[in-house]
Amino acid sequence: MAPANRAAKTAGGRRQRSKPGVKREQILQVAIESFGRYGLYEIMGLAVADFQERFERITAEHGDWNEALVALLVDSYDLTEQEVLRNRVLVAEQGLIGIHRTAPREEASRSVARTRTRDLEFQWGTFLARGMQQAHIPETDPQLLSRALLGLYNSVWHWYRPGGTLALPDLGRFFVGRQLALVGADPKLAST
Repeated sequence: MAPANRAAKTAGGRRQRSKPGVKREQILQVAIESFGRYGLYEIMGLAVADFQERFERITAEHGDWNEALVALLVDSYDLTEQEVLRNRVLVAEQGLIGIHRTAPREEASRSVARTRTRDLEFQWGTFLARGMQQAHIPETDPQLLSRALLGLYNSVWHWYRPGGTLALPDLGRFFVGRQLALVGADPKLAST
């Protein structure tokens, strides 16, 4: 993003709010550039592949299940403004991933994106089941728990605005504690 698009700081160090519609225009610009070049479903598939790669890397780096869980959750909020805008667009259009497309290329991309999304849900379910087996979290349906966890995460991108009154690190701290509580882990793990 060009510096001219960023909110200027006042003499007191506080950010001035952007003109109404600036963030909307930035989101549209990202969407048009990305979707025009690759297509919506291709972008969705690439984004989910990125989430999967991060998931696999983090779980491989942490032998302790609790450490891996906290690292996964904290990492999910360690995003650039561009990634936040991408998440906002993806969540807004997520329902389209379940609708069959008639154009062969578009249907192939949609199918890949849907498969990757299911694979990510399965990875989370498997990870949570392992936490249950190791008695880190209470026994429950791991598929339902993973969907609840991912649903809570995705809900953030419906309303969060970069550069608004809530900073992303503060948002992450708040939601990581809630996500830990949701899975039955001690929310205090977030502060370790």
